Amino acid sequence: MAARWIEKVTGDLGDKKRYKEYRSRITQLPDAYRHTALAIERYLMNIGPTGDGRSLIAMLHDLADLLEQSAAAGTPIRDLVGADPVDFVETFMENYDGGSWIRKERTRLADAIARAEKEEQP
Repeated sequence: MAARWIEKVTGDLGDKKRYKEYRSRITQLPDAYRHTALAIERYLMNIGPTGDGRSLIAMLHDLADLLEQSAAAGTPIRDLVGADPVDFVETFMENYDGGSWIRKERTRLADAIARAEKEEQP
């Protein structure tokens, strides 16, 4: 009973535990990969899934997997994220549910223009 009440106030305790596991994994990466993970995490926290902590946690764990594998293989950061890191993260996010508020607004804008275009035609 108390755990449910606490989770209503603080959020899902399981998600918090998984987030801490992710952060622990990130701290063990070489500096360049750790800094990359933190930069991507910050971006995801700001524009990532809205209202869906599970999608965000899944993204972060998959990001940790990707960075751990890349570090082990010696893949340079730029080879991993490409010339445009924003494009890399946007493409990465497309593989998960819980779209960002930016995606919702882009869809809303496109739909509004399509409706206006239909109204314009005789």
